[in-house]
This record gives sequence, C-alpha cells and structure tokens, in this order.
Amino acid sequence: MTTRRILIGSAFGLAALHAAPRLVLAQEAYPNRPVTLVVAWAPGGSSDLVARILAERMGKELGQPVVVDNRPGASGTIGQASVARARPDGYTILMSGRGTFAMASHLFPNRGYDDARDFTGIGKLCETPIYLCVSPKLGIDSVQALVARARQQPGRMNYASSGAGSSAHLATELFLKMADIQVENVTYRGGAPAVQALISGDVQMAFVDGVTALPLMRDGQLKGLAVGSTDRFPLTPEIPTLSESGEGLAGYECSSQFSLLAPAGTPDAIIGKLWSAMDASMRDPEVVKRLNTAAYIPTVGRPEAFPAYLASETQRWGEVIRSRGITLE
Repeated sequence: MTTRRILIGSAFGLAALHAAPRLVLAQEAYPNRPVTLVVAWAPGGSSDLVARILAERMGKELGQPVVVDNRPGASGTIGQASVARARPDGYTILMSGRGTFAMASHLFPNRGYDDARDFTGIGKLCETPIYLCVSPKLGIDSVQALVARARQQPGRMNYASSGAGSSAHLATELFLKMADIQVENVTYRGGAPAVQALISGDVQMAFVDGVTALPLMRDGQLKGLAVGSTDRFPLTPEIPTLSESGEGLAGYECSSQFSLLAPAGTPDAIIGKLWSAMDASMRDPEVVKRLNTAAYIPTVGRPEAFPAYLASETQRWGEVIRSRGITLE
C-alpha cells in the first residue's frame, strides 16, 4: 500500500512538473487573438476619441489588434454591465468614465452590477478639464462676479445641463453647493443643445468639457471663467482653477476622468500585461501630442491604487447627489 501511494504521488508530481511549463506558456501566450475595448458611449464622443487613440497604440504593444466596441446607453451602465458579465480572460476590457464608475451607482441602483465587486482596475488613464463657462453677452469676467450676481438674484439665473446625473450636471451642483448660491437647472437633450443655449444667452452658465469648450473659447463664443481641475490646464494657463477663485470653493475638483477596467477575476499576470501596454502607450510622444491637442492629459495610475480611488470617488459624489437631492425621476 505504501509503495502504491508513493507511486501515485510520484505520478501526480511528474504530472504537475509537466503541467507547470504549459501553464506558464499559456500565460505568456496572452494575447493570442484580438482584444475588445468596450466604450460605453456612442462613436464620436470624447470617450470614443480617447479609446481609438489608445487602442491603436496598445495593439502594437500587445502584438494583437485592440478593437473598439461602442455599447452606449443609460449613462454608460449598459456597456459597463456587459463587461461585468464577460469572461475574465483579458480579451474584453472597458474604458469607463468617472461619471459611470463613481456616480452611476447612486443614480442607477438596479444597474445589474457592482463596481467594486465586479471589476478589476487596470488603472487610471487620462483626464480632460471641465470649464465653468458663461455667454460673453452676460458681461461677467470672473467667478466672483458670477457668484455676486447669483446672490443678488437668487433663483433667477439658469444653468444648462445635458441631463440629470451627467458629469456637467454634478459639476455644477458641486459648485452651487460650495459657493452657496441658487441657480436653476435647465435640462437639454444632449451636450450640443445645452452649449448652444449658453452661446445664445438662453442660460447664464454651464460646465463644458475641455474638448468642446476650448475651440469655442478661442472663437469668443464662450467665456471660460475657471477650470474645475486641481491645477490650471496647460493649454489655458491664464484661466484660474475654481479652487483658487475664493467664494468658498477651496478644494473644488471635477474633471472628466477615464480608467481602464477588466472583469473581476482577471489574472494578475494579464492585468499586469495590460497595464504595461497602457502605460507604454500613454508615454508615447505621438500619443501624448494627439491627446493634448484634443485637451486630454495622461494620468496613468497603477492597478493596486484603483480600489482606493474608486471608493473615494464613489463616496464623494454620493454625498453630492444626496445633499442636492438629485434623482433621475
């Protein structure tokens, strides 16, 4: 009996020794077919633009094509849910925006997935600033003057947004909360009509993402009073941050931030390979130039830092949503 056990054990040991190289080779072979990068927004938007720049360069790093797959709907939660259900093998990954991975949980409680439980963060990717803009027709040149007028006319000024729960909407509500002023929301069916209403003077203010705002500010169609990012944006160094504008706004921060995610359970080795490809891509001078021209700044974060970042952002925006009574009804 003892001899038989030894022989069996030896057989298992030999099998394990033979299997180990095959497992290593299987990991080293990733990827051996195209990788799908899901974008939870329609083609042509800011998320799509970043994804296509990244996919082209990441494909070269990985040695396999990275194919962008747009799956829009419900503030990004439809595309996000599809990746939560995907196989955790590294062949389906997601580019998600802060508005989806940090804000949507408070607005779509029945979205069918849990951000912390169902995803593994590959890492932060990049960000684009969001500007507090007014119509030049308003005759206001500073945040201080805007706040002063809002206090003189409580409830008589309006701001444009592209829908409840959008990043621009929540950026505005955070601003109103910190400045302690009352400005009414006028909701439009999308960002383009919201910006057009601001240009025409139908509303007095709006937060506008950098991709849209920069050319309009250069043409004089919009007046940028401040930027919501922590630091002044390199392309507009003359425009102050909201945080440095006084009026109770110290510490204000809101920008459009993007991250790469994978389904929970994706092996660490694959996450590491994806992160390395992402990091190398975002360091490429040509990629950086293309992103900067479109008003994006690479802000690559490591996978191990993502859980704390997600928890912090989810808590912060949840407090804004609850305190301002924001719902999708």
